[in-house]
Amino acid sequence: SHTWFLNIIQDEFRMGRIDLESTMKLLETLKLPFNFAHVKHVFKKTVDKRKTHLINMEDFRAIYRAIVHRAEYQELFRAYSPNSKFLADTELIQFLRKEQYETETCEMMALEIILKHEPIEEVRKRRQMSFEGFIRYMNSEDCSIFKTEHRAVYQDMNHPLCDYFISSSHNTYLISDQLIGPSDLWGYISALLKGCRCLEIDCWNGSNNEPVVYHGHTLTSKIPFSAVIQAIDKYAFVASDYPVILSLENHCSSDQQETMADILETILGDKLLTSTIGDVDVKQLPSPEELKFRILVKNKKVGTIEEGMLRRDLDSHGETAEVSDLENLSDEDEADDTAPLLPTNDSSKRKNEQTPPGPPRKKAKKKMKIALVLSDLVIYTKSQKFVSFEHSLDHQKCYENNSIGETKARKFVKHSAKDFIGHTSRFITRIYPKGTRTTSSNYNPQEFWNVGCQMVALNFQTPGVQMELQNGKFLDNGGCGYILKPEFLRDHNSTFTPQNVGRYSKPMSLSIRLISGHQLPPSNLSKTNKADPLVHIEIYGVPGDQVKRKSSVVKSNALSPRWDETFSFTVQVPELALIRFCVEDEISLVANEFLGQYTLPLLSLSKG
Repeated sequence: SHTWFLNIIQDEFRMGRIDLESTMKLLETLKLPFNFAHVKHVFKKTVDKRKTHLINMEDFRAIYRAIVHRAEYQELFRAYSPNSKFLADTELIQFLRKEQYETETCEMMALEIILKHEPIEEVRKRRQMSFEGFIRYMNSEDCSIFKTEHRAVYQDMNHPLCDYFISSSHNTYLISDQLIGPSDLWGYISALLKGCRCLEIDCWNGSNNEPVVYHGHTLTSKIPFSAVIQAIDKYAFVASDYPVILSLENHCSSDQQETMADILETILGDKLLTSTIGDVDVKQLPSPEELKFRILVKNKKVGTIEEGMLRRDLDSHGETAEVSDLENLSDEDEADDTAPLLPTNDSSKRKNEQTPPGPPRKKAKKKMKIALVLSDLVIYTKSQKFVSFEHSLDHQKCYENNSIGETKARKFVKHSAKDFIGHTSRFITRIYPKGTRTTSSNYNPQEFWNVGCQMVALNFQTPGVQMELQNGKFLDNGGCGYILKPEFLRDHNSTFTPQNVGRYSKPMSLSIRLISGHQLPPSNLSKTNKADPLVHIEIYGVPGDQVKRKSSVVKSNALSPRWDETFSFTVQVPELALIRFCVEDEISLVANEFLGQYTLPLLSLSKG
């Protein structure tokens, strides 16, 4: 293998010695991940006592080995290689069966791995694998902890829309806070590129009859509605083929609503869904499969789908209708989230008696006008004011959906989880952050996924555990933004609740061996490449499955910390569980600094 290595590097050393920058460039040609901070440190150690800051070929080889030839790989390689030099294909097959838990015929797989990862040609021709090939295989996607088959769409996409968790964003136009931060098209583009399928557009009257998008009554900057729709048109289906839902928070006059409708139709063209796919009398929502490459408008609507479709054949520009006193055109009700909660099973008559006859809310006085041309663009996603679970069961149609603020929703999870699940098994339900989260902080989405809420809207621009759970959950099913809910959250007669999983429990025992880390980001406190890393392993799911464990701390080693610790868990409802690995640097006995994390669905975890 020495000659293979020399062949790659010798050209660089024709002129003698090389510096740090050339060393980094040369390492990158060896097709392995190198972190500059660590290379720099190992390089500096090599040239430390010398007058010159240059290295020769032997130095380079030593630096390469110091970083790449990890002890834990050598132990594993030697366990299967009789001569510690090569793995024959039969030995690799044994490794795949025993260590990687591969059950299918491994003969082809072993040959594919050798052809793909073995860099030394003569070894490759002998159908063998050198230690160099083994390292490349272990560092590759083939050894990712995330199941290969979950990286593509593998779930049944023919269920009605309400049977899926849908990746959803809140105030998508903001890229920092909710009060004075910038509104930016990048908010929409980046959310779409992450596979987000439900975007929020806050629309207000602009000058020259041009509606604008921003966070109303605040100092956030404004973007033209048409620019937002153009960005969506361009990026909607880059990350996923499945439908995009535009959740309109509509604060516009009827004239500007007409402009909005015209903009939507002109820019989106055939992508915009303007009629039902099948029967106009909708008894069940269509599936993501049937709605591929379509964009749906979610907004208040007047009358039935059929009336709207008939009206579209005539020209109804200039016509408006009023939305009842109780409702306004905006779906989110800031007051909603702080209003006291009444028991959900009360009849509306008693509610009126219980509510003190104080001054009515401002919204109730002003009747909202809705432009019919915009109303008629709403097909399967009609926003409907939430009254109670009982009211929805009696009156709500399958294409009507509710938005519920997090505070109210949390109380439902606590006091009426079974009714909540019955509701989300029938109707798309959107949860949104409370209005007091002015810094764009997020709530934990897991508690609302646990009761089957489809659109758990988060501030995508705000990093933290909540978005890490969101990103981790939606890695599943090819990152397409739609994940089929477990059967017990789709069944109308389910008795499942997160607090009491009962017969829905499918206990799974999980054993995780934390072996080592490699080239971790150095600590902010370190002048070289050091850190004192520890690893947290956390499970998020139903309350009974939530657990956090942590490893010991490895002192001053970010290049190759070694733990060799085993953690065991029993998970009752694996279908809802996420597992999060978080690496921190212990900077004092009371404080840790975040170095990195990876979150994925428990059932997407690969063995081996």
